[in-house]
Amino acid sequence: QVQVVESGGGLVQPGGSLRLSCVVSRSNFNSLRLGWHRQAPGKQRELVAMITSGGTTDYEDSVKGRFTISRDNAKNTVYLQMDNLKRDDSAVYYCNADQLKPSGGILFRSWGQGTQVTVSS
Repeated sequence: QVQVVESGGGLVQPGGSLRLSCVVSRSNFNSLRLGWHRQAPGKQRELVAMITSGGTTDYEDSVKGRFTISRDNAKNTVYLQMDNLKRDDSAVYYCNADQLKPSGGILFRSWGQGTQVTVSS
């Protein structure tokens, strides 16, 4: 099975920064589309950021300009750099890895177990 393991969550004050890491154990890591979702209590899980195999990125509107997703193919790792954190950013953050069909669309999506991010003073 594909293993997806997040780390780097924790407690941070408003305005602070945090970097999440996710290691994906797949031999074809370079071809995967990678992303981060989050889920706060009482809310639906939402897409936060994604990065394609070619390096194209996309972000949820509320995190644009504050979060940066990146990947290190040599380490099979995707990162989420979170700056200027707000209380509304508090959630469990989940890493996902998508294997896409040759014609487009998702063939498989693998999820990590999540890491807690709490923004509080």
